[in-house]
Amino acid sequence: MDNVCEEAVYSTLFRTHSKTVYNYIYYKFGNQEKAYDAVQEAFVKLWENCAKVSPEKAKSYVYTVANNLYLNVIKAEKVRLKYAGNQKNTSHESPEFLLEEKEFKQKLDQALDSLPENQRTTFLLNRIDGKKYAEIAEMEGVSVKAIEKRMHLALKTLREQIDGI
Repeated sequence: MDNVCEEAVYSTLFRTHSKTVYNYIYYKFGNQEKAYDAVQEAFVKLWENCAKVSPEKAKSYVYTVANNLYLNVIKAEKVRLKYAGNQKNTSHESPEFLLEEKEFKQKLDQALDSLPENQRTTFLLNRIDGKKYAEIAEMEGVSVKAIEKRMHLALKTLREQIDGI
């Protein structure tokens, strides 16, 4: 019987799931570094608890740990986020193009931010990562019908808020 404590089993689990877990957490954080840290920490915890977690449960274990780490960071940063400054970008595009692009990006960001977290995560996992509804349902621990409803509501909201989507 396979055991998560076996290096080959653990390595396979990491290769198979780390990218998807990273994307899942990145869509919630909106921060690559924090998502990377959460995924690394989740896999460290999996290794530390390898004797307690069966290979069949390892995927959901890593998602749960990474999500909990995310929630802990959000709690700790809630106050600090209010005071975070914006970064400046430099580019060689025309000022008109940059303004239009900036305005569209702001509209899109505002529309995505206005979505409830579960709709935003579902939308990004499906549209950016190409995840099927069944895969998202498994990650989120809900039914495929719930994912379909989330996606429908997300698209409806985005269409109302942004012309051309």
